[in-house]
Amino acid sequence: MNISPALEDYLESIFIINAKKSSVRVKDMAKFAGVKPPSVIEALNHLQDKGLVEHEPYGYIELTSEGHKLAESIYEKHNILKKFFNEILGIDEKTAGEDACRIEHYLSKETLDRIVNFIRFIETAPSAEQKPNWLNNFHYFMKHNKRPPCCPKPEKGK
Repeated sequence: MNISPALEDYLESIFIINAKKSSVRVKDMAKFAGVKPPSVIEALNHLQDKGLVEHEPYGYIELTSEGHKLAESIYEKHNILKKFFNEILGIDEKTAGEDACRIEHYLSKETLDRIVNFIRFIETAPSAEQKPNWLNNFHYFMKHNKRPPCCPKPEKGK
């Protein structure tokens, strides 16, 4: 289903709030998203028109079966990207989360699948409890702005 990034964010927020609380209300979403209740209601109307949520005025908000699947997919994508940015690229957790939120709506399934497989590959390496040497070397490079002593820069033309 094709919905805007803003509506995806609202759908994801319902999913997240619902995981923490047994019920979701407009005021919960407004607080979570940092917006005013009328903005939430407008978004809910669009999501309801698309069959993704059920909401009666002044009542609880519930994801439909299709809405739950889509919200869970968006949330999963966010977490995978955040993990990639934080654990692989070494970006601080807050920035990694913010960046994941910004780009989660625009990545193709193919690109996201590659990132997921890349993370799985690293996590299932023979020494899964330790980062692979090349990843440790990359983190050293990012921290010190130079290659680690064990990895001299190759000469040009080789």
